[in-house]
Amino acid sequence: MNKLEDHFGRWKNREEIAEAMIPMIGRLHREKNVTTIVYSRSLVNKSVIQILKTHRFVKQIEDSELSVVDTYPILQEVSKLDLGPCRVDIGKLAVEYKKDNRGLSIEDYVREELSEAVHNKMSLPEQTDVVLYGFGRIGRILARLLIEKAGSGDGLRLKAIVVRESGKGDLQKRASLLRRDSVHGPFSGTIAVDEEDNAIIANGNFIKVIYSSDPSAIDYTEYGINNAVVIDNTGKWRDEEGLSQHLQCKGVSRVMLTAPGKGNMKNIVHGVNNNLIEDSDKIISAASCTTNAIVPPLKAIEDKFGIEFGHVETVHSYTNDQNLLDNFHKGPRRGRSAPLNMVLTETGAATAAAKALPSLAGKLTGNSIRVPTPNVSMAILNLTLGKETTLEELNSYLRWVSLHSPLQRQVDFVSSPDAVSTDFVGSRHASVIDAEATIVNGRHCVLYVWYDNEFGYSCQVLRILQQISGVEYPAYPKD
Repeated sequence: MNKLEDHFGRWKNREEIAEAMIPMIGRLHREKNVTTIVYSRSLVNKSVIQILKTHRFVKQIEDSELSVVDTYPILQEVSKLDLGPCRVDIGKLAVEYKKDNRGLSIEDYVREELSEAVHNKMSLPEQTDVVLYGFGRIGRILARLLIEKAGSGDGLRLKAIVVRESGKGDLQKRASLLRRDSVHGPFSGTIAVDEEDNAIIANGNFIKVIYSSDPSAIDYTEYGINNAVVIDNTGKWRDEEGLSQHLQCKGVSRVMLTAPGKGNMKNIVHGVNNNLIEDSDKIISAASCTTNAIVPPLKAIEDKFGIEFGHVETVHSYTNDQNLLDNFHKGPRRGRSAPLNMVLTETGAATAAAKALPSLAGKLTGNSIRVPTPNVSMAILNLTLGKETTLEELNSYLRWVSLHSPLQRQVDFVSSPDAVSTDFVGSRHASVIDAEATIVNGRHCVLYVWYDNEFGYSCQVLRILQQISGVEYPAYPKD
């Protein structure tokens, strides 16, 4: 009985601490544009239970547990500092403080680690207006992310969505689809409809709904929108000629495509080749969800071991491009019922990967199987390396990549014998290495990589948007 009471007593204590953390996390976010994270997982707008679960997750990637008992005093000291916009990982600070043997107080340690964020504060850029052209699966997730990231109101602001009017009740239906999602759950906040001004108000964000079927015919300045980035998530236009129609509109300065771009358009995988983005680039592609999933781990492997050749097989959830029941489709096999079949299809991800990572040109082949699940996919990377390794060495390296490398926001790492696809719904990483499934035999390895092909990809799109808008805030502590 004493043991039971002891466990429950500690749980209640941790709940109380997590409750005390919430207002501090909220004030940092709203007043200073500081995002509090634990091992790359945001604590902003999270419940008590979510905060505790985020701390518990650390056990999978570190040698010991992390508790709010450890992070709460760190957060207290962070909240006292006059910080500029940034991301502060209180989990890493807490773990590293335990390892520090200099005898510093928590106050002195935090001040030292965050001194750059205090003395060289990043100034907030001018607000960037964002327009979503299309409001399908990716468009609505991007809307959720942009609303969530609004913070103090500076930085990125979703000002409008552009859709074709579908008839009576269109506005209400669009709002309802944003409010409820069968895969990603309910919207975190409140949504109202302004019929008179034809707008959706989500968590106080006034989002104009513009009806148009012509991307070149809208004067965005009429709606108070200027120098906007238009994110085209329709997939209808994939070359510079088609997408440049957006640039003909008043109030538009840049265009992003949420699909692989054709021709000489830059296909960007954030974390890998986003350094190629220049101020003069007016049209940028965020590549595909699969390209974003496979390129970061491929780069990590290439950097450490070298890749001689490989095959990428994606097991991909069905999409709206497929049919619910057998019917005509211009693509091979895709006309067959998506919920009833595994559908073998081709993918351009292997070729696209070489565009983002030129050292892999001619080294990769790829194919895809669409399967009857609504979200979360897997890429199987079957690789021949430039040198031999072991299972332990490879997994240890990929774990380090997920924690401390420049790819830590793209590559996640999980070691659980019971992990399945639904566990990764809502993952904000481009890919998640399943360590339990890794196979190594000398120079040959097989990696199993999960990815939320909707949410994880949308987070990658947002990271590019943050970069081109100047709101990609620095992260602390520095790795």
